[in-house]
Amino acid sequence: MRAGTNLNAWCDYPEVAVAHADAGPLQGLTLAVKDLFQVAGYPNGWGSPTRLAEAQPDTETQSAVQKMLDAGAEFVGKSQCEELCFSLTGINAHYGAPVNSAAPDRVTGGSSSGSASLVAAGVVDIATGSDTGGSVRAPASYCGLIGLRITHGRIALDRTMPLASSFDCFGWFARDAETYARVGEVLLGDDERDTPLKRLVGSPDLDSLLLSDADYLAFSSGAEKVEKYFDDERTFDALGIDLENAYKAFRVCQAYEAWQAHGDWITTSKPDLGPGVKERFEYGAAVSGAEFERASSQRAEIRRQLEALIGDDGLLVLPTVPSCAPLKNESEDTLQAFREQALVLLCLSGLSGLPQITLPLAEVYDAPLGVSLIGPRGSDRRLIDIAVGILGQS
Repeated sequence: MRAGTNLNAWCDYPEVAVAHADAGPLQGLTLAVKDLFQVAGYPNGWGSPTRLAEAQPDTETQSAVQKMLDAGAEFVGKSQCEELCFSLTGINAHYGAPVNSAAPDRVTGGSSSGSASLVAAGVVDIATGSDTGGSVRAPASYCGLIGLRITHGRIALDRTMPLASSFDCFGWFARDAETYARVGEVLLGDDERDTPLKRLVGSPDLDSLLLSDADYLAFSSGAEKVEKYFDDERTFDALGIDLENAYKAFRVCQAYEAWQAHGDWITTSKPDLGPGVKERFEYGAAVSGAEFERASSQRAEIRRQLEALIGDDGLLVLPTVPSCAPLKNESEDTLQAFREQALVLLCLSGLSGLPQITLPLAEVYDAPLGVSLIGPRGSDRRLIDIAVGILGQS
């Protein structure tokens, strides 16, 4: 029997042999693949029973996944995701919620819920995810993992279910920084620049989005570990960004693009969309082209402001999400309110296309809380190297 069946994190697909190299930098590592990336021999179900009923086994494998296999990683299976990957809690109305081993009474986060669950439980060494609104960073924070939202476009997204193409990013999870770096070396190559990242920037506007004094104290303790590594304190500067308007621009752009990607299929196939997912697609259907263009203009200005703040050598230090993972038994309204507050923090990387890494540096209410660093465009490998250093501190 495959390990981790008690986690509700695997897709229930017949097992098909997937070849991998006998040697390479990822040799000895086991791999789970989120069910929006194609793997030859497996269907691509997108977290949707309707889609799964229509899907045939794929004949080709997504290119980044194939690179991992060619580097020696051993494919174990496809991991559960939220319906059409348009959620952030990890609770799929059709398949249920995977288990968060780091905090079993709390959600894993989504939409990369199964991948985060399997890595947190130690069932696999690495697992792929995708990040459109926060679907690598939020589950990583909730489950005590490392997660990077890459510079947008740095890793190809062929043979992948799209959600919102100008936001969608390939990602992966690992428990330790050394393993994370091994994958990064395979998938990212070298950064085009080698400018040291050493100027730490903080923002009271972002810190104030933490939900409680306990969250603030926990985040501050994690941020101190970052400062210890750099032997330097954060400089607190005005963010210069209206966060409420930033979230609204993100919401409009994401929802519009999501409807463009899936509206025809939803209209034709009429899937029984779960709570939250249904309303988000309905909102996207109602967004006009003019509204999308206005939001896109706001997005460009936010990108300019954030790039000016970070420069070529800066790191914006911020909470990944407002608190630890919500409890599984919270009401739908409470989960939605938390999601919206989380997206105010998460949307900055998505709107700007800048890379953001979340590190398991804090704990609150006996559950993990991530501390994030946003770096300059193209600084992905340097962010991972910094993660290795911070997490390797005695």
